[in-house]
Amino acid sequence: MSENNSSLPAPIQLRLDLGVRVERVVGGIEMGVLDNGMSFLTQAGLASVSGSARSTIWEITQEWEAAHKTGVFRGRMAYLQESLSKVGFNDPRLYIEIERGGSPLYAYPDLVCTVVIEYFAFEARKTNEVAIRSFREFARYGLQNYIYRALEYVPADKWKMHNERVSILNDTVPYGYFSIFREVSGMIVDLINANLPIDDHTIPDISVGSVWGRHWTANDLSSQHGERLHYNHWYPTSFPQSASNPHHAWAYPNAAWPSFQEWFRRIYLPTKYPPYILKKAGLLPGGRTDAARLAAIYEPTSIT
Repeated sequence: MSENNSSLPAPIQLRLDLGVRVERVVGGIEMGVLDNGMSFLTQAGLASVSGSARSTIWEITQEWEAAHKTGVFRGRMAYLQESLSKVGFNDPRLYIEIERGGSPLYAYPDLVCTVVIEYFAFEARKTNEVAIRSFREFARYGLQNYIYRALEYVPADKWKMHNERVSILNDTVPYGYFSIFREVSGMIVDLINANLPIDDHTIPDISVGSVWGRHWTANDLSSQHGERLHYNHWYPTSFPQSASNPHHAWAYPNAAWPSFQEWFRRIYLPTKYPPYILKKAGLLPGGRTDAARLAAIYEPTSIT
């Protein structure tokens, strides 16, 4: 299934490295679920359930982007801005653009769709019965659950891939050394609890390890703590990285552990972690809003 974009100018947005987990037309409505579990309607699907023309959805999309650039929300944009901010949506675009088979897919998140449907049902100059019926139908379950049920989609266990990695560690780190994966496990657990998908695309210990490795070399820490060495790190078969198992990862002497902890808490978490998380905004159901919240969880707190 593909959207026919020939009659409408395509909104300009960087595409995210997300795939479509499932997508179908159900009851004449184009809908789907992205890899991050976000349910969506296509531009055509949103037009269908809101009882409006697809060109009208495009106009609203463009008006929203223009309002964000100027910071001035008037008319229907004021209504959308107030309603969307209440549910934590403040992105400058109403859709997520996904690369699919060489063509763009404009995925409108369920939060956005619900507000747009409500607008056409109750707030537009000319409300319509289609939007009213859709709003009442989706209100029974919530739009996300409605889409999940319609597509027979069951969310994956968010702990599965992390637990698989933990289960095959097999104490491969040499005695007297520590690994980055074990040391940042607390951070990884925090991210999973915050609903950031931890999978073959998001491997936080690689980020920490690469930055720490550069810090280690730049500061010649081996002269202070002893040489680091490689050990074999294995990925579960559910990870594409498993095709090149075993991977050579660095193990650091235990004498360097206090230095790592100091660096991790005072350098990485305050200065390196936030940019890393903000790059993952597209993987989070709440987009930039969720990413900003996650980026701030390790900010130092003052004692009063």
